[in-house]
Amino acid sequence: MKKLEKLVRPNIWRLKPYSSARDEFKGEASVFLDANENPYNTPYNRYPDPLQWKVKEKIADLKGVNIESIFLGVGSDEPIDLLYRAFCEPGIDNVIAIDPTYGMYKVCADINNVEYRPVRLNNDFDFEPDKLLAEADSNSKLLFLCSPNNPSGNSFSFEKIRYILDNFQGIVIVDEAYIDFSAYPSLLEKLDQYPNLVVLQTFSKAWGSAGIRLGMAFASKNIIQIFNKIKYPYNINRLTQEHALELLKRNGEIQAWVKELVSEREILQKELSALPVILHIYPSDANFLLVKTRDAQALYDYLVAKGIIVRNRNKITLCENCLRITVGTPEENKALIDALKKVTL
Repeated sequence: MKKLEKLVRPNIWRLKPYSSARDEFKGEASVFLDANENPYNTPYNRYPDPLQWKVKEKIADLKGVNIESIFLGVGSDEPIDLLYRAFCEPGIDNVIAIDPTYGMYKVCADINNVEYRPVRLNNDFDFEPDKLLAEADSNSKLLFLCSPNNPSGNSFSFEKIRYILDNFQGIVIVDEAYIDFSAYPSLLEKLDQYPNLVVLQTFSKAWGSAGIRLGMAFASKNIIQIFNKIKYPYNINRLTQEHALELLKRNGEIQAWVKELVSEREILQKELSALPVILHIYPSDANFLLVKTRDAQALYDYLVAKGIIVRNRNKITLCENCLRITVGTPEENKALIDALKKVTL
């Protein structure tokens, strides 16, 4: 890995960040007259903690990471966008990613005018490290891996990821949005070994809180400091922070949800495999299954008419005639299977 100063855009490295009222004063007081807040409608009249320290303390304890290695964003999409804004010079630098994968990596590249270099996975939705690295040049700043991957659901071996970490000269992002459903361990335990590693996680999947839009990025203290320089001052609102704090007290319940969903995933896979309309089910470490069908569009339309919504991935690389099916409750999964048993395509 190059020195961080050489990877960060020069204007970002030199940037003097905005200093908010809540950055300049930390602690307790009885009278707050510093931030031009309305004195009424307590507590929502006050700006939230700009660095969300109480939430980060709970996450640090739960995940076993240093609190200064945590960034909280509006979903995982915020740190993804910040990575481009921090490291990629528009019109000059480029990023590398597997294909197919989560679509926001490319969307953020296009928004930031950064060249996006997709590298096609093989038919098993796996990658060869040397093929990814062959796309890199002196202007390659970021490399995205989603593991378990979306839309395929499979995890990548640490041996292959380690090879990338050891040989890519930029920042390697491993998106672990679905890691709670996987038998593979998180790469959080590797943060101290790899200063070029950024791990993304989210409250949207296992934690059942997509509606609060809270994502987590874990990285070296130096990278997190870069994120904090360029994020909006109060990016995580008070309501989201309060919900997250309550949710973090319920870790046992969340783990029970995960266990049930993994069990339901296996049941759903077995039920789907017995249906003539399903041609193949890809292995999954996530809370969804990618399935190949005889006619994805026709089957999608049929399910919509029945009030059952799945994701049509037919136009995605390697996903011809594929649907992505989220694992639901036992009742929702049964409704899906019952509808599919009656289809004739």
